[in-house]
Amino acid sequence: MAFSGVHRDRGELRIHESVEELSTNLADYIADLSEASVKERGVFAIALSGGSLIGLMGKLCEAPYNKTVDWAKWYIFWADERVVAKNHADSNYKLAKEGLLSKVPIVPSHVHSINDSLSAEEAGDEYEFDIRQLVKARMVCVSDISDCPKFDLILLGMGSDGHVASLFPNHSVLDVKNQWVSFITDSPEPPPERITFTLPVINSASNVVVVVTGESKAEAVHLAIDDLGPNCPSLPARMVQPTNGKLVWFLDKPAASKLESVQFCE
Repeated sequence: MAFSGVHRDRGELRIHESVEELSTNLADYIADLSEASVKERGVFAIALSGGSLIGLMGKLCEAPYNKTVDWAKWYIFWADERVVAKNHADSNYKLAKEGLLSKVPIVPSHVHSINDSLSAEEAGDEYEFDIRQLVKARMVCVSDISDCPKFDLILLGMGSDGHVASLFPNHSVLDVKNQWVSFITDSPEPPPERITFTLPVINSASNVVVVVTGESKAEAVHLAIDDLGPNCPSLPARMVQPTNGKLVWFLDKPAASKLESVQFCE
């Protein structure tokens, strides 16, 4: 690893020499969180995102994780989803199923995806209702300081514009406080209709991991992590700040190349 340390107020930074090293360390980290959660409360509630994230989780499908992880205890959710058919190329569900879920013995009834036959607003409302039922059943914890669900792990990627989940810069969805799941119909990236966890839900998680690779994301990483004073742009990724949980950034060296005051190990 090129660098590992804790930023003053932006969580833990883990900067890797290569995407391969990042993938291995990410699998280790997720497997350790899964083991601890299953030991503590018998289940592991994890929320996924789309993009390159699923591919970077691929080592979980290989030895030793495919045998050592207690997959039957996993409950799968999505921090955001495109409102398209599940077999559509843009579906985060399709991406996760093909890249991860079909390769490990996860219980099908533990996979909680959106109803793709509904409108974005209806799909968001129904998804929130489903999560509320699982909170009541204690499959998902509840926050100590709000009524929000407390997922064991929320995994996020980040766009070059600093968006996470489907929370885009300067979008009104960033201000939603009284819902767990919201919707948008005007995504600046296609497809336009999406559902997304709101910031209060993301920031209520026990663990949030943001995974970013590539030089094209370096400026956004800099703006999301470095202390730039009061005039710093308010990127959605910078608003990820777990209230009573842990934030870890998994970066490769190109993505971290514009970070200030990070000394790489040679």
